[in-house]
Amino acid sequence: MNLSWQVGDTRITRIEELLGPLFDPVQFFPAFDPEMLIEHKDWLFPNHVDARSGRIIASMHAWLIETPHHNILIDSCIGNDKDRNPYRNWHEMNTDWMARLQSTGLSPTDIDYVLCTHLHVDHVGWNTVWVNGTWQPTFANARYVIAEAELRHLEATLNAIDPGDEFALVNQKTYFDSIQPVLHQTDLVVQSQALISDRLNIDLTPGHTPGSLTIALSSQGEEARFCGDICHHPLQVYEPTMNSAYCELPEQAIATRLALLEDCAENGHLLMPAHFGPSHAAKVHRSGEAFNLSWH
Repeated sequence: MNLSWQVGDTRITRIEELLGPLFDPVQFFPAFDPEMLIEHKDWLFPNHVDARSGRIIASMHAWLIETPHHNILIDSCIGNDKDRNPYRNWHEMNTDWMARLQSTGLSPTDIDYVLCTHLHVDHVGWNTVWVNGTWQPTFANARYVIAEAELRHLEATLNAIDPGDEFALVNQKTYFDSIQPVLHQTDLVVQSQALISDRLNIDLTPGHTPGSLTIALSSQGEEARFCGDICHHPLQVYEPTMNSAYCELPEQAIATRLALLEDCAENGHLLMPAHFGPSHAAKVHRSGEAFNLSWH
């Protein structure tokens, strides 16, 4: 069942693809200290760390934003039927993500915009589907929105990938099956800008990747921030200098994360990341020099 939130007159629905203890925290966070599990045990278990395996719980989901006049999808997860070896758990998946999207009453042709916070494998997969032997745009009437810096950075690396870098090799496949086929209906963002006047802004927030985007939603005095992977896991709110192993610009990633948390804490914005476990969205609060969360 899809979970929904209301921000002013705008409905936000989480469209789930996967949820579970997906990652080893020691591998995922190079600066991870097992003492963090003890320090934060009051809130980490059971929704954010699996007590049995010790793995961090992560969600793969898209955010559907329904305004009175537009339907916007933020990130499109991993996707079905795609070659993702050696990531065996993501290889040729067959989930009911599309049925969950359609259970909102919308079909793929009803989507006006698909916003890609960045171009990693788990954020663009449903951009395309396999039709008559080729990868075709899933959302035929939508404008896909990508940061130009993000696209150019990925394109520049396609022919110079270390054969031992599994993540880069998978993202290379992702470019050809999930990004290149939609470029003819893609708008490239070169600076922070409004997408929908007085309602939806796109902000360039590099760090996790060179072209990471944050989407700011405003409606009737309420605001939300869709931050992609600026914060992968709630631990990074409490430990904001802890980057993931996939943050490409480490120092900038920390600065961007701190700025996001400060903005949300000061202004009461609802934080809506791409991978938080239940309840998936939260308010950020100041606690002296630190931050904490209340779930919404």
